[in-house]
Amino acid sequence: MAWGEHGAWIAGAEQGAFYQQLLDDAESAPARNAERKKIVKPDEMPWEMSRQGLLKHLINEDMNTRMETVDAYLQIIPPGSRSGKHRHLAEECLYVVEGHGYDLHQDCDVEITDTYHWKPQEEVQRFDWEAGDVIYVPPNTIHQHFNADPERPVRLISAINRIFKHSGLNDLEQLEDAPEYDPSVTLDAQTVHRYLRAPAGSST
Repeated sequence: MAWGEHGAWIAGAEQGAFYQQLLDDAESAPARNAERKKIVKPDEMPWEMSRQGLLKHLINEDMNTRMETVDAYLQIIPPGSRSGKHRHLAEECLYVVEGHGYDLHQDCDVEITDTYHWKPQEEVQRFDWEAGDVIYVPPNTIHQHFNADPERPVRLISAINRIFKHSGLNDLEQLEDAPEYDPSVTLDAQTVHRYLRAPAGSST
């Protein structure tokens, strides 16, 4: 043999049909996708009372839509409130649908060897935003969203690429919960309306 490892590579009797599974998956994809949603109606978008805040999921891997690469949710921040604080390895962009406020971002120094370590840098940066803006959150940046209006809510649409999760890089850590977080609360339209109301004594 040309190489001396002949005795090693030829050993074994395990069988696999992994390539055939790829072919079968590709062949069945059109019929499978035909059953998946291309249009998602508002009443089909799940609410979640999450540690990050009040979320309505627009697109998620578990929602059986045609979207293969991106997860997106609508986040509502009540008047004068804030989101939770977290960091994740995936970069994120958010579109400001309604309201105005600011983000606090804190970059982290990262070391990836056999294990993964991160350490916050001392500098915390503030970025002000308003309706129509897009907020960019770099990878592994600690961040939090603040509603600067004491009378009106903020609505943000967040989008993150699923490739990080499917590449084994689903590094997500919650550092602070949103003030509204209460796992005993079930969100629906009526409940969310209560969170949207301006504080007592305001003009709205």
